[in-house]
Amino acid sequence: MYRLIQETPDDRWEVEALYDLCFAPGRTALSSYRLREGVPPVARLCLVARDADDILAGAIRFWPVRVGRAEALLLGPVAVHPTRQGEGLGALLMHEGLALATEERWPRVMLVGDEPYYRRFGFTQLHGVEMPPPTNPARVLGIGDWAEVTGKVKCWRR
Repeated sequence: MYRLIQETPDDRWEVEALYDLCFAPGRTALSSYRLREGVPPVARLCLVARDADDILAGAIRFWPVRVGRAEALLLGPVAVHPTRQGEGLGALLMHEGLALATEERWPRVMLVGDEPYYRRFGFTQLHGVEMPPPTNPARVLGIGDWAEVTGKVKCWRR
């Protein structure tokens, strides 16, 4: 049994260590990380999953971005500790995070990933939405109201 709770500043380094464990070295060199630099994640939507012993088992984060003039969320990373994979925890984090995004009235969410995996959450390929290079356009996926939203994905600046 897992508790899903909002990530706190005290969780930061533990979550970063989980991401380092789950993703290849150099993950921060990916183009999606350029969109996160100097921008805080949407705290209300960032979740951690802890087991009965309070051990971190998974985490998900969401970041605000702009696509053309439209506001959107960039989902990711989402990670589950290797010893906890296959238990449905990643799906639980996805469903809960997306439900919170809907509650918070974010009209659209995007990510960079494999469509066959993320299709089960409702994600489809976005056409006309350009992530910074060298992102493969076939991996740019979205859910929500993307009608007439096109353009370059840019870092969120108020």
